[in-house]
Formats: sequence, structure tokens, C-alpha cells
Amino acid sequence: MKPRHKRFALIGAGVGALALATALVLNAFRSNLVFFFTPTQVAAREAPVGRTFRIGGMVESGSLARDADGLTVHFRVTDTAKTVPVVYKGILPDLFKEGKGVVAQGRLGPNGEFTASEVLAKHDENYMPPEAAHAMEQAQKAQKTLVPQ
Repeated sequence: MKPRHKRFALIGAGVGALALATALVLNAFRSNLVFFFTPTQVAAREAPVGRTFRIGGMVESGSLARDADGLTVHFRVTDTAKTVPVVYKGILPDLFKEGKGVVAQGRLGPNGEFTASEVLAKHDENYMPPEAAHAMEQAQKAQKTLVPQ
């Protein structure tokens, strides 16, 4: 091979390796990307079924129920417009209470029940994740426009 052909082969191999590395990084990024949805968006079927995402809102008062095993917990998350049933198996955070903010990560089942793999409670009375606060604000505005005064 001529030196010119060797140089082209080396450049081609470098470009191919760079393309492969880029594809692997983008694939890893896509598989680790977790989106946030509100109960209203979940009810509108905007959330992916069978794919991991986060849902946030308030734990509906009177919805908390524990199974006999002591680890499985059922509750409903609401944004004041819609509610989504959630099931979680594990130990809940100390700050988890009815009527308080929560963010749960998991998957939506075909039956509409959200199976959480992780549950996060808010830090204090004034804190709420910005996404959850904005989503609840939007849901309340939408609810007010639907109900004539």
C-alpha cells in the first residue's frame, strides 16, 4: 500500500471508532434518562407504559394502605386534578405522609397502576421539586378552567 492509502485507512478507522463510541454513549444516555410526569399526564396517556419514569404530586389523604407482609404499600398520587394508584414494596422514607409531596420512580403497568421502585419524600414543609410544583400549578389552572364559576 502506498503511504497515501495507509493514511486514508487510518483516518477511516479513526472516524469509525469515533462513531462507535458516540453511538455507545448516546445509547447509555438514553437508557438512563428518566422523565417526570404528573398524574394528569399519566391519565392522558402521555407517560410510557413499561418504561421507567418519575411521577410526582401529593399523597392523597386516606389512600395509604399496607399489606400484611409489612413492606408492600398502596397509595394514590394526585395533582389535585387526577390521581394515579401506586404500589411500592420496601421501606418508605421517614418524611412520607398522606397529604405531603412525593416523587416515585418506577413503571406504569398495563392496568394503570404505577409500580414504584423508589419513593422520595420532600425535605421540609416548604420544599417541593420545581417540576412537581409547576405541574400541580398547571393542573389546578386546568381544573379551574373546566369548572365554571
